Amino acid sequence: MTELIQNLVDGLGRGSIYALLALGVAVIFGVMHLLNFAHGELITISGYAAYAAFNNGWSWWLVAPLIVVTAVVSSLAIERIAFSRVRGASDFTMLLTSFGVHFVVQAVFLMYISGNVRTFDRPTWVADTYRLGPLTIEVFDTIVIGVTIVTLAATAAILQRTMFGLSLRAAAADFDTARLMGVDSDRVIRGAFALSGVLAGIAGIFWLMRAGSTTPSAGIEPMLKGVLAALIGGLGSLRGAVLGGLSLGVAEVVLRSQLPDGLAQLTEGVVFVLIALLFIFRPQGIITVRRAERV
Repeated sequence: MTELIQNLVDGLGRGSIYALLALGVAVIFGVMHLLNFAHGELITISGYAAYAAFNNGWSWWLVAPLIVVTAVVSSLAIERIAFSRVRGASDFTMLLTSFGVHFVVQAVFLMYISGNVRTFDRPTWVADTYRLGPLTIEVFDTIVIGVTIVTLAATAAILQRTMFGLSLRAAAADFDTARLMGVDSDRVIRGAFALSGVLAGIAGIFWLMRAGSTTPSAGIEPMLKGVLAALIGGLGSLRGAVLGGLSLGVAEVVLRSQLPDGLAQLTEGVVFVLIALLFIFRPQGIITVRRAERV
């Protein structure tokens, strides 16, 4: 039982980052009906901004807000440069656009920066642990879970208690009707990308802290985790995105601890098999949602 609780705590720490990534994916899908495969590039760009800041003597106290700001600005720039030009196009065209942004960003860093791994110092407390009864808990996981709870509560408050949140939810439910009632489509879409950038930036802080490095392809894994978590929870559901992220994190940790030593490296493969089975028996994900109309 102690081992199971230990795995659940560790999994919640990992899954909290996935939940933030999935929530950013779900926000964009809810408004634009776009599965944004360029979402991970926000972390790639933020990683290089963090590397440049560290080279100029910045500490993590300054780099952390820089990562969030960089992610928000990058998200808005991507929307303006790429997605605003294909608004109203087919789903396939928008999907190809998101893939195109992913490959263009990666190519820019490869051509004009370098393909080499850029490393930076991680905070000294990342590897620290403390005892809670029979459990050994990482300080990092505790902070991640705490920050995620605060972020999710703030996001819920924005969506439920502000005019922007009301407009966003109305657009996600039925964009045409919301527009007829006076909702500014450009403002809602820009706001959705800004909110998605904030969520990606907060997740990026912890992702980069744990990695201690960045590369031109650094955004691939967080993008995959965020998209998978959103699909598991039920694409278009914000609550589902959170549940999907937490479920994915717990599944990875539990499987890694239960598989024999020689098979531990197959954790990712086993997780994908379980996800495939979920989609076979419950293709709509954990939470069933009414699909939003694409803008």
